Amino acid sequence: MMIPSAVDHYQSASHSHVGMVRQVNEDACLDAQQAGLWAVADGMGGHAAGDFVSSLVVDSLRRVAPAQALPDYVQALRDSLVEVNRAVREEAGRRGVSMMGCTLVLLVARGSQASCLWAGDSRLYRLRDGRLNLISHDHSYVQELVDSGALGEAEAREHPMGNIVTRALGAQDGLELAEVQLEVLPGDCFLLCSDGLNKTVEDHELQEVLGHEAPYEMVRSLVHLGLTRGAPDNITAVVVKAY
Repeated sequence: MMIPSAVDHYQSASHSHVGMVRQVNEDACLDAQQAGLWAVADGMGGHAAGDFVSSLVVDSLRRVAPAQALPDYVQALRDSLVEVNRAVREEAGRRGVSMMGCTLVLLVARGSQASCLWAGDSRLYRLRDGRLNLISHDHSYVQELVDSGALGEAEAREHPMGNIVTRALGAQDGLELAEVQLEVLPGDCFLLCSDGLNKTVEDHELQEVLGHEAPYEMVRSLVHLGLTRGAPDNITAVVVKAY
């Protein structure tokens, strides 16, 4: 039996588009290949608030010093996000608005080890040996219905309350981030995306595009696919490939 070799390096690319309907892109993404950090944030609360929060989150993550040990880096990123959550809550109070926030998914990697943190319905997928798996699990009203068996996957895509999330940065005083730790194999390909992509592009199409070689071509193709479907929301994709 062959023992898989360790991951030597990563290649990544990102692309974000306002879509065909919205006036403002409330998505923000981070493609920090050298730091081993990638993220997608999808703003909520109207463009005056949503794009402010998603940009603030990405800028804060970018400023965290990349620790060599993965657990140290994950903790530093968590600490930074807790501070951002507090700042967003304070800013919402100053502006007198009920809601400012964003969903978030991030991937952080060191060699063959990685962690995914998320809140909300921005997603992380992994393509391994030609098979696509969803790594994150949506924090959303519709996902709760699916989990309880009250709704099927196909119905969930069309549900009128599909935009209601149950967790987000800025939504509550305490920030709840889910975490999954991952063993990465050479050849693994990861996709981080806002819901504007996965609500317009089918999983089998994601799987097909992620089978291509170059991350830059993948993100361009994915966003283009969403645009051909009318793209009612902003669309953001970050692709990360392990070698």
